[in-house]
This record gives sequence, structure tokens and C-alpha cells, in this order.
Amino acid sequence: MAVKNKIILVLFIFAILIVARFFQLSLVGGSATPKQFWSIRSIDVMKYSRDLAREKLMDPKFDVTIENQISAIASTGASHVALGVPYDHEFLPIMRRWVTAIRRHNMKVWFRGNLSGWEGWFEYKKIDQETHTAWIKDFILKNQDLFEDGDLFSSCPECENGGEGDPRQTGKVEQYRQFLVNETDAVRFAMRKIGRDIPENLHSMNGDVARLIMDKETTKRLGGNVVIDHYVATPEKLISDIREMARSSGGNIILGEFGAPIPDIHGNMDEAQQSKWVESALRAMSQEPLVVGVNYWTSFGGSTKLWNDDGTARQAVEGVSKYFTPPQAASKVVTWFGLPVADAQVYLGTYSSSTSAGGSFSLPSVSQSTLEVSKPGFVTYKFPVTSTQKIYLEPTSLFTFLKFFIFS
Repeated sequence: MAVKNKIILVLFIFAILIVARFFQLSLVGGSATPKQFWSIRSIDVMKYSRDLAREKLMDPKFDVTIENQISAIASTGASHVALGVPYDHEFLPIMRRWVTAIRRHNMKVWFRGNLSGWEGWFEYKKIDQETHTAWIKDFILKNQDLFEDGDLFSSCPECENGGEGDPRQTGKVEQYRQFLVNETDAVRFAMRKIGRDIPENLHSMNGDVARLIMDKETTKRLGGNVVIDHYVATPEKLISDIREMARSSGGNIILGEFGAPIPDIHGNMDEAQQSKWVESALRAMSQEPLVVGVNYWTSFGGSTKLWNDDGTARQAVEGVSKYFTPPQAASKVVTWFGLPVADAQVYLGTYSSSTSAGGSFSLPSVSQSTLEVSKPGFVTYKFPVTSTQKIYLEPTSLFTFLKFFIFS
């Protein structure tokens, strides 16, 4: 009888431990942070921020235009606004007005201006490479209040359009590479000096220039990213070029500029045709893990605009918003008794994640796709993404479950 009572007591204690363990693990968790296709999701305001920089410099009424445009961009889920205001001292007042509006809407700034003397904007005297590098460093050091951690900086977008000329014509490829490296070193030094976490200088360039300049060594020295301002006839061509440049450079790809329609390339498009082209391009890029950032050119103004001059959204805005703020395939992975499974690997298309301590995960999804969840010792789960119900992983054996229960 004593033995029987001891067995019952042991089983009772074991049952209590199971309940306690279940209760403990069921409290672990919280929802996973939503994931995005790209860490850089930007829309460009160059047509207004650069082209009208002098005209609107002293016009306080322009603040209404700035606010309306930044508000519209924020509604898409953009992480950054690409700002084309020149870096010269003359334009600092209007640059600050743009930056203030962007901060107010909780976005970061991608500084994509330039010194006006590089290309001779606004009748400025042309400057050479050495002067440009020195003045860029000086601009950062003297205006540290402009910058926040998480901003992006381009000292010289499409540098081939100014200075000593396009390396495709001059043939000075090595000199041009060294200039880009010098600029990057200067920006890194200046950003460290002012204590800002903006480590890289994003040198956007025409795709053909990137093919010539961005070999693997140069890409590595510039931070591992190839930034292309690239306009082609079809989304298929865009993806083909991205893959080619990623392969030849060994780097990640950022679209410094893309959009449609450019009449000489795409012909004339109505709103529906533009929307279809843009969404097809974004869909294709979302399936390329080496694409880490996109900047749509432009928000307002020009043939590729997303919003009409009266502020009404064009049809393409819906597609941009869908890929900038994608719906989430979010769920929780559990096993017997609802115990959460941490560190399970989750795959959806070309994207992957691992479950949190509470078993939760979140991955971007804009189409039906197969979700795969796996962990050693458990049967792999493969099902179409159809709901956000809990996912139950089945242990391959009772021993696996007990081991997981005791040691997880």
C-alpha cells in the first residue's frame, strides 16, 4: 500500500509540474515584430525639393506644400523620404523645413542632394573632385543637427554627371573608383565625428556606370551596396539587370531611382498601365533577397509621379503602399499542450525568420504561398498561407517531446 501511495504521490507531483510548466510557457511571448520586404522604403521629392529650392527659399507658404507631400508619402508606409535639396549654405533654411516635416511624420531622411558646383546647378561655379570631397565633409561637420541615426546619405548622386566627367567617356575608371572611395571615407569620418549612426555613403549611379565601376573590390570598399538609378522598359528587364549586377559586384542592390513611365523608354501610360508596371516591378523585387532598398522616383511632378498636382493619389499609390506596408503572415508555433516552440525556422517564399521565445513569428506576404516551419525533432510543417491560426508542430517521438518539455 505504501508503494502504491508513493507512486500516486509521484504521479500527482509530476502532474503539478506539467501544469506549472504549461502555465509558465504559455505566458511567454508577445507578437512578433512585423517584417518588411526592404529596410529602405523611400519616395523621392526631388522635383520640389531641388528644382524649386531657390524659388521657394523665402516663401513661407511653401510649408503647406511640404507638409501635404510628406503626409502623403508617410501614408504609404515609407521609411525614408529622398530629399534633393543642394548642400550649399544658401539652401540650408529650406532644407531644414523639409527635414522638420519628415521628422514630424516619423520618417528618416535620405539626403540625395549635392553641392551645386558639381553639375553647375543654380549658376554655381564648377568644382573638382578634391574640392567636392573636402566640402562634403565640412557640410556634415557644420550641420550635425540635420542628421539622425537611421538617415541615409549620398554625397554625390549620379556623380558621373559632373566633375571630371563620366568614366564611360573619359576612360578614367580607376581614378573614378578612387574618388568614390575617398568620398565614402570622408563621409564615414564626418558621421563618426558628429556621433551619428550613418556609416555608409550611398553612391547612386546609372546602371551602365555600375557595370563599369562596381567590381567586387570597389563594392566592398564602398560598404557592400550597389545603388543604381535604373529605368528600363519592363519589370523583367529590371530584375534581370539586378541579378546581373549583384552577381558581378558581389553586393546588395538598392534602387536609388526607379519608376514609370519615362516616355522615351515606356511610351505614354495611363494610370492603370502605370499602376500595373509599378506593382509588377515591386512584386518581382520583393522576391529578390539581394534587393535591400528601393526609392521610387518621384512623388509629385514629372511623368512618373504618384500623386497629381492637386494632391489626389494616382492608382499606383495603392501598389506602392501594399509593398511598403505588406500584410503579414503572422502566427504562433506550439506543440502538445500549447507549449510555444522557440527558434523554429520559418520560410515563406524567399524570406525566412525564426520564432521568438513565445513561439511567434511574422513575415511579409502579398500573395498565396507555401509556409514551411521546421525544427530538429519535429515534423516539418508545410501548408499554404491561409490564416493566422496557431501552427502545431508534432514531435517525431515521445522522447523528443519529453526532452523539449524538460530542457526548453
